[in-house]
Amino acid sequence: MKKPILFSMMFLGSLVFAQQKTPALGGDRDVHGCIGSAGYTYSQIRNNCIRVFEQKIKLKEVATDKSYSTMTAVIFSKDMKRAEIFIPEGNAKSIILDREGKGKIWKSGSYIKETYVLVPYKKAGYQIKKDDIVIYQ
Repeated sequence: MKKPILFSMMFLGSLVFAQQKTPALGGDRDVHGCIGSAGYTYSQIRNNCIRVFEQKIKLKEVATDKSYSTMTAVIFSKDMKRAEIFIPEGNAKSIILDREGKGKIWKSGSYIKETYVLVPYKKAGYQIKKDDIVIYQ
């Protein structure tokens, strides 16, 4: 009688240990509650979790020397004075660009090292430049 009890205790103990090691589905929420493993990231302009790949304005990486290419999205504020871009290799999840004057050029502030600029490209597209080099279009 002691052996079955001992084996069942060991079995239950291993289950408890296994559950503690395995993170729960959606257990990778960030400080805003966005689930990264489900493709969500936080948008400062929308003040909500979004999926970058589902956004209307998507841009592809240009002239990459990597074996893969990345994409980014652009989200505008309702008044079009600010734009948010999501650069995969950057330290920040997204970068806010401010429109300069009444034109259609959005530029990053001095709070980051690199200078990012969003400009119209062709009829309905956009380009993102990093330090005057086109990186997405």
